[in-house]
Amino acid sequence: MTEDEALSWLTAHFAVPRETLDRLEAYITLLFAGMAEQNLIAESTREHVWARHIVDSAQLLPLARSTPGTWMDLGSGAGLPGIVVAILSDRPVMLVESRRKRIDFLKVVANSLVLNNVTVFGGRVEAVPTYASAIISARAYAPLPRLLASAVHLADEKTLWLLPKGRNAQNELEATRPSWQGVFHVEQSVTDPDSAVVVATGIKQKGRR
Repeated sequence: MTEDEALSWLTAHFAVPRETLDRLEAYITLLFAGMAEQNLIAESTREHVWARHIVDSAQLLPLARSTPGTWMDLGSGAGLPGIVVAILSDRPVMLVESRRKRIDFLKVVANSLVLNNVTVFGGRVEAVPTYASAIISARAYAPLPRLLASAVHLADEKTLWLLPKGRNAQNELEATRPSWQGVFHVEQSVTDPDSAVVVATGIKQKGRR
């Protein structure tokens, strides 16, 4: 997906007023500025930021349209996908991040862009108080079995899990089967034909009631 194709995809799938595009552009400016202090995104993706990061995050929203409620983004890092979700929707978004510099960056972004629907939780995923999230997302956070184990206390049987997993999606799904049950399927990424998003509901650890 080229940068022009990424912008066309956004306008085709969302009612994107000028103010929203300005916020996305302001976020990208903050992202690039933050890279002077920490490795927020790979330098090689800078010239493809709309496709590799903005649309790659935004593609999760259409999958969640029928699931209202709080969106929990685990290991938010640079704010992907959580910040993009918060800019493109009015749903409450909690960003969970344990690294101090990343926490500070996320707070600066939320304040600078006046994202009143964003909360930043500074700490490990396991330390987040038990909560039944409507949506859980995680991008480059952990292998699927470890991700589920760390976050199962943040979900119930209705929670929708949206997990970009790149080219290893099927392998990671296979690794979960001995210990986890639920309804899983894989959606092809709109930005990369070789990448995928694991979509799941009803996640439950086998042997537990």
